[in-house]
Amino acid sequence: MKPIDIDTLLKNTAELCERLGTPSPSTAAILGSGWGTAIDDWTILQTVPYDEIPVLGAAAVKGHVGALHIADTGSGLCLVFQGRRHWYGCTSWDPVVFPAFLAHALGVDMLLVTNAGGGIRADLQPGDLMVIDDHINAMGVNPLQGPHRQELGPRFPDLTRLYTPELRAQLDTTAAELSIPLKHGVYLAVSGPSYETPAEVRAYASLGADAVGMSTVPEAIVAGALGLKVAGLSCITNRAAATGGEALSHDDVIAVTRSATPRMQALVHAFLGGAGSLAADRE
Repeated sequence: MKPIDIDTLLKNTAELCERLGTPSPSTAAILGSGWGTAIDDWTILQTVPYDEIPVLGAAAVKGHVGALHIADTGSGLCLVFQGRRHWYGCTSWDPVVFPAFLAHALGVDMLLVTNAGGGIRADLQPGDLMVIDDHINAMGVNPLQGPHRQELGPRFPDLTRLYTPELRAQLDTTAAELSIPLKHGVYLAVSGPSYETPAEVRAYASLGADAVGMSTVPEAIVAGALGLKVAGLSCITNRAAATGGEALSHDDVIAVTRSATPRMQALVHAFLGGAGSLAADRE
């Protein structure tokens, strides 16, 4: 995997900012597997397909639309990445971390990262929504590896409070107001694209992981290094290997997220609208 090419990222960021007219979103969201429909009832002001953004290219995973939007949440603008690029499908880090760079360049204060995950902890069942309190990077790589440039943030960023406590509390408050049950846990990221083995799941559980997936951690690391506040949500779409008794498939992942769409949509919209209001108040 090639390290981040900061010059290419900055060039693509500048070109896209010019195309968008340099809007002023206060929040951003990366919508992972099954989360794309969470913005179906939003007011979309601008859309750029990923295949028109050289650094991203067309989405290659089912359930990922592959489009960048500027959306009006009702209380501010949100930069929405409808679909993500995964480490396992790329030859460099650039497509994976570009959303964090663009958000930073546009002055975004907060990034929401979402994904589909397999439940490891016994009480995490398909259809549950989980706030990411912390993560374990089991991908074997880190997007900040390679020559350091100041544009990447500090050489050794502190991840102690990467998933901002205030935003996690705000997710709880928002969910309670909507009567949406929320759970909390530690998300472990693997490289993929194969699902985990039973032995790996037992190992991950012993490490303190509550859910497992193949994304999110790289974008969160880079966003945190760039100074963005980060919030994370997982939709538990299946029991992790050997804990559910059935073979795993991506189609099942999409089916479960589809059934959870009303809750996902309501929570994301209300949370980002509230976060946008808070950001506006700070200006």
